[in-house]
Amino acid sequence: MEDFKEKIPMIIAVIIVIALMIGTYYFLFVHKTVYYTKIDNTKIEELSGDEDMRYQYTLTAYNKNGKEKEIQFKTSRELREGAYLELDVMQMRGVVNWKEVQQEELPDDVKTAMNIK
Repeated sequence: MEDFKEKIPMIIAVIIVIALMIGTYYFLFVHKTVYYTKIDNTKIEELSGDEDMRYQYTLTAYNKNGKEKEIQFKTSRELREGAYLELDVMQMRGVVNWKEVQQEELPDDVKTAMNIK
């Protein structure tokens, strides 16, 4: 019994390390927030030296509750002016995926924030 009591601090430390590793993995590779934006090609910058991702957009985007955030992401081509995008954003990695959506698919709070009737 005495031997087990001596090992308790080590067991607790191992559990804490494992919990931290799981939390880090979750925030780096699993957890994402969805934002919505509208393409404005006046907010595009052409990049040099990067063959795959030639353009970078800096746009105002909104989460499902209408909270505003400025987001940067790169693309291989210019996107259609006025298109609505759904952006998958990870805290540490930025935009990891995007797709075009129709105006009707935008959440109501996003429509309100974008002044869409």
